[in-house]
Amino acid sequence: MADLTSTFVGITSPNPFWLASAPPTDKEYNVRRAFEAGWGGVVWKTLGEAGPPVVNVNGPRYGAVYGADRRLLGLNNIELITDRDLYTNLEEIKRVKADYPDRAMIVSIMVPCEEEAWKAILPLVEDTGADGIELNFGCPHGMSERGMGAAVGQVPEYIEMVTRWCKQYYSKPVIVKLTPNITDIRKPAAAAKAGGADAVSLINTINSITSVNLDSMSPEPSIDGMGSHGGYCGPAVKPIAMSMVSEIARDPETSGIAISGIGGITTWRDAAEFITLGCGNVQVCTAAMTYGFKVVQEMISGLSEWMDEKGHTSIDDFRGAAVPNVTDWQYLNLNYVAKALINQDLCISCGRCYAACEDTSHQAISMSDDRVFEVIDDECVACNLCVNVCPVEDCITMEAMTPGTIDPRTEKVVEPDYANWTTHPNNPAATTAAE
Repeated sequence: MADLTSTFVGITSPNPFWLASAPPTDKEYNVRRAFEAGWGGVVWKTLGEAGPPVVNVNGPRYGAVYGADRRLLGLNNIELITDRDLYTNLEEIKRVKADYPDRAMIVSIMVPCEEEAWKAILPLVEDTGADGIELNFGCPHGMSERGMGAAVGQVPEYIEMVTRWCKQYYSKPVIVKLTPNITDIRKPAAAAKAGGADAVSLINTINSITSVNLDSMSPEPSIDGMGSHGGYCGPAVKPIAMSMVSEIARDPETSGIAISGIGGITTWRDAAEFITLGCGNVQVCTAAMTYGFKVVQEMISGLSEWMDEKGHTSIDDFRGAAVPNVTDWQYLNLNYVAKALINQDLCISCGRCYAACEDTSHQAISMSDDRVFEVIDDECVACNLCVNVCPVEDCITMEAMTPGTIDPRTEKVVEPDYANWTTHPNNPAATTAAE
């Protein structure tokens, strides 16, 4: 039976599913219930410095993007860090960690970008017995306007500087949470690594406005007729998060640093995908806020069953397995040729593939008078749009052509050898190099 035990930067938890720093981890009551439900760890909602607590809005804090069935695809929030007293939070963290010593307890922190501010709060956090800290360099709203959050995360020099302070004044693992609101995620990751970070976590929320109320003409959520940009998360951000994770995992300058994956993880399959891209664990927020804490039980059982089917005894067996297969476009095999194939036994004659291909693609699907749809191999470029719009799973598949056969579209022989754009005769750079 698969062992889901996770050891991340020396921190052991019974499974790789942690709750991300957010409202679900804002107080002792929530975290105890989360641990009882089965979560392997939590990142406590971000703490600020001592003094008057942060002030949150008293109106709506969330905007949403829905699918056709009103399934939540994306959630935007304008909430800030904890608005509860620092010392109350610290006392609660200490109690919970003492009662759940086998669960990971990470404390998220955000204070001004000044050495004394970090020097003051770090010993207080260490006294709680928590397993580590996460530096919140990602929040894109409210706090960033005060010179914290993403305002730090967008400046690699600041990331390295603050990380060094934390490694100097704190003895346990330091995780740096990265903002996606940046051109090249590898730069802040490299800065965190240079500063001595034990790990990075990503992605934090994406700067966004999810919708505009066409009656009040204000962005949602609307506060007395006004709205603001906020942080976007949920299933819709998963592709962006996985791309950024993969960039860090495969870049020579950042590869090797531990990664905690965040961004739209809703099912065990999502978690497995992040782990194959190099993550040692995953953090979840929106799924818990949508379905409740017990959603983790489906994640645990699903991942365990899949691992058993594949013969994986631990998550380390497949961690990073997909990283070698992530490459730049220029290295993709241009001699690989495929064609779409429609399974007539599964086809429901809805015509979506035909409409999509005829109107917006390559006119490579025909429709007979009795609504039989077939692929025109002479025109098919294997874009697989038809596969993605078809409502029936596996009704349309992409089939690789056998080397040595003739591609009816190009009338060229399908070559068995690998070839890419760097050596293609149409590539000016390749031509120049050859000369």
